[in-house]
Amino acid sequence: MPTDCTPAQFEFPRLEGRAVMAAFDGGRITTDAGALLLGAADRVIGLTRRFAACFKDARHAPFVEHSVQTLVTQRVVGIALGYEDLIDHDELRHDPVLAVLAGKLSAGRADCAPLAGKSTLNRLERSRPEPTRYARIAADPAAIEALFVDLFLDAYATPPEQITLDLDATDDPLHGHQEGRFFHGYYDGYCYLPLYIFCGRHLLAAKLRPANIDAAAGAREEIARLVGQIRARWPKVRILLRADSGFCRDALMTWAEENQVDYVFGLARNVRLADEIAAELQAARLEAEATGKPARRFKDFRWRTRESWSRERRVIGKAEWTQGEANPRFIVTSLAPAEVEAEVAAKHLYETVYCARGEMENRIKECQLDLFADRTSSATMRANQLRLWFSSLAYVLMCALRRIGLAETDFANATCGTIRLKLLKIGALVRISVRRVSVAMASACPWQDAFAQAHAALRRAAA
Repeated sequence: MPTDCTPAQFEFPRLEGRAVMAAFDGGRITTDAGALLLGAADRVIGLTRRFAACFKDARHAPFVEHSVQTLVTQRVVGIALGYEDLIDHDELRHDPVLAVLAGKLSAGRADCAPLAGKSTLNRLERSRPEPTRYARIAADPAAIEALFVDLFLDAYATPPEQITLDLDATDDPLHGHQEGRFFHGYYDGYCYLPLYIFCGRHLLAAKLRPANIDAAAGAREEIARLVGQIRARWPKVRILLRADSGFCRDALMTWAEENQVDYVFGLARNVRLADEIAAELQAARLEAEATGKPARRFKDFRWRTRESWSRERRVIGKAEWTQGEANPRFIVTSLAPAEVEAEVAAKHLYETVYCARGEMENRIKECQLDLFADRTSSATMRANQLRLWFSSLAYVLMCALRRIGLAETDFANATCGTIRLKLLKIGALVRISVRRVSVAMASACPWQDAFAQAHAALRRAAA
């Protein structure tokens, strides 16, 4: 006969004459009480409300248990809290704090939980371009793409004089037979090749692409869309594009030049370019051999390719000798030479302006490592693109919390993973009565001051 081997109580070694007992009888207890700050940040920027408006809901209203806003809130906040898989929501649908954030403490039907389970959320992610008989919710990709830019624009009280848009492509490894799966030689594996565009910490675009394309494929169209939307609100803002040599393509540079957009791109080295800085490289070598330290020289010159470029452009060459060998690097830019010594201007442009693009790679790591933007295991490209947007909007929500609520705390520059671990993962006992929802958080939480500061800042922003 089958027996229940799980005891009601768990006994552990005695301590100071006392029995140590444990049991799963605490009632409504959550490990994610700090997520209330995410809800406060969401109310300030209206992210989930505006995201829900990007879906068409053709369901019969009297029979709807979970609204679209409840579904997208549950998914976005769940990712921010570290629950990347839909199957996690079979348990999370009973979590009282997540129910508070979704605005739904109880179910309308006796056989339902307050929040949705994995099957309902899966139908949301596998939505079609238009509602069908079996897929009644449809996502509008154009509206979702525009939402990222609108949230970015709304983050500024006044238009800035200049913004820098960083572009980069990265790998999204695949372990199944998803649509659009191809082998990529550089990354040595099957993957997608998503395109990311950031402005500082702000995420403006996350475009899922197959890996059998050039890194810059579609970049001109994405930039044209972003620039048009930004200039519709900020007509006088100066825009600078920044990217590595994978985006140094004549079509993108020509479009930028024709639309008063500046750029600074990496330029892949070749023999002709190396010959241009041969004298500077020799001077750097002599200095390095004399001092025993790496040495650099810079040269500012005009250059064009033999066939692929339509015009001559300004190029900066870095002639570096380090660890006993040459390390030449090049960038191409539309920025006019500054009225200072040529080498000083070239050095500033390379080291200060161009090299700052490396910070963008930290933002991509946050998206992929902390917020699971690489969990693209659905069968279709469309469903995986929607998954990427869910993760990307979780990043935007975490950034809003960091920017608005944590600016004056020790977490002002913390990663999303650190914020989640120290401020969102707080154990609490939740009591729900007729008049209030009381969340009794752990008294031993070491970051209570930061939580209080964030709460006060978010309340001021929402006022």
